[in-house]
Amino acid sequence: MNILFVCKWNRFRSKAGEAIFNKIYKNQKHHAKSAGIFPYFSLSKESIKTLNEVQKRFGIKFSKKQSSISKKLINWSDTIIVVAEDVPISIFNIFKEEHQKKLVYWKIKDVFGKNIKKRIGRVKEIESKIKALNLN
Repeated sequence: MNILFVCKWNRFRSKAGEAIFNKIYKNQKHHAKSAGIFPYFSLSKESIKTLNEVQKRFGIKFSKKQSSISKKLINWSDTIIVVAEDVPISIFNIFKEEHQKKLVYWKIKDVFGKNIKKRIGRVKEIESKIKALNLN
């Protein structure tokens, strides 16, 4: 199974989904990638520092490269998980209807700046949702 995690910027939430999923399901037949619908705003120095701290605490690795949602990624995926409360799920309905993609919506709030406590909370929230997928 191939899962595409999508958020607004592909700076944190979708990247966390990808990293956590690939850690949990390492060496299995499940794979994840991430993308944003607006991945054009680069990571600030504060955000990178915060992400590095989150990576250390959770033993995951975030890619610093931002990816944009694309036809290639949509075609690759079996399931699209929107991990953002600020991305309307309706824009993905065409993929569900015309391309038979499973579509999941997790309303995870964004975190701005260097608030490590909130970012850790979001990572825990994403991790618990991934574990609830129960793909083992």
